[in-house]
Amino acid sequence: MSTSTNSWPQARPTRRRFTVDDKLRILAEYEAAATPEARGAVLRREGIYSSHISVWRQKRDGGGKAALDGKRGPKPKPQGAELGRLRRENQRLLKRNAQLEKIVEVQGKMQALLQELGSKEAAPPSEPSRRKR
Repeated sequence: MSTSTNSWPQARPTRRRFTVDDKLRILAEYEAAATPEARGAVLRREGIYSSHISVWRQKRDGGGKAALDGKRGPKPKPQGAELGRLRRENQRLLKRNAQLEKIVEVQGKMQALLQELGSKEAAPPSEPSRRKR
């Protein structure tokens, strides 16, 4: 008899997720069970631990159905949307400011050039230089 030594890792199991209705159904079954053996049978059938029941009870008693629908992971910060909007606006305004600074710089150069041209025109005409050939 040959045994296969497959070196490939097995697929990672996915985390079980219970809906609010599933949690309430399991809690009702567990609490309706009269004996510890019947409660253990409910836990084994659903594949959960008694700690799940404890946590679900606390959440249900503390906040009702909405508390049982807790999502995992970091909670979004209420200022996050406004902060993102303000950062985008800041970037837009910085870009606009840079454009306006370039415009002012070009206008200053144009003014200096026009003043130089105006001063040459206001100056008395000089005699044209004659070239000798």
